[in-house]
Amino acid sequence: MTTSNASSWNDFNDADTQSGFDLIPKGTLVPVRMTLKPGGFDEPAQGWTGGYATQSFETGAVYLSAEFVVTGGDFAKRKLWSNIGLYSAKGPTWGQMGRSFLRAALNSARNVHPQDNSPPAVAARRIAGFHELDGLEFLARVDVEKDAKGGDRNVVKLAVEPDHPDYARLMGVPTRTHGAPSAPTARAAAAPAHSPAPASAAPARAPTGKPAWAS
Repeated sequence: MTTSNASSWNDFNDADTQSGFDLIPKGTLVPVRMTLKPGGFDEPAQGWTGGYATQSFETGAVYLSAEFVVTGGDFAKRKLWSNIGLYSAKGPTWGQMGRSFLRAALNSARNVHPQDNSPPAVAARRIAGFHELDGLEFLARVDVEKDAKGGDRNVVKLAVEPDHPDYARLMGVPTRTHGAPSAPTARAAAAPAHSPAPASAAPARAPTGKPAWAS
């Protein structure tokens, strides 16, 4: 293999100056695709199967490690990361926050109004397992928080639901009259009719400080 400039890989004076990404402004609404990084922790009694959950070695807390890729707009292809709480020994709050986020994400992905309790809407908020969340596409609100080194980083903490005034425009769906029933996608309508066990409850076995597969 030959190159047009034989010195390019031993003389970097003419290389372009490195440039980084500025933070996405806090409060920006972006369409995202969520993927889950498997942590190998399962607790079938809680509905946590497939190895998607992660258990913290330090605290024993259980969460979903999520990556969000922006799928459109000015920030397309940018990546953000957040943990979605399932269980904390400190109490149910973190798990409840995780369940609230996932409820909103399903509403956003499946175009279900948060106040709609019709049978199709109820079915759309049920999943057969975490595999249905892996690859979920919805509208998210970008936030900013400190990372472990004290620097700022973008995160996703809120999913934007169909009752938001900008939802229909940003998701490319028809504007819905207030109070009109939602029309979940076919995938949502086919969701299983069982409800997962509350994620805020303590696992059937006490956290050991390491994933189940490492026991």
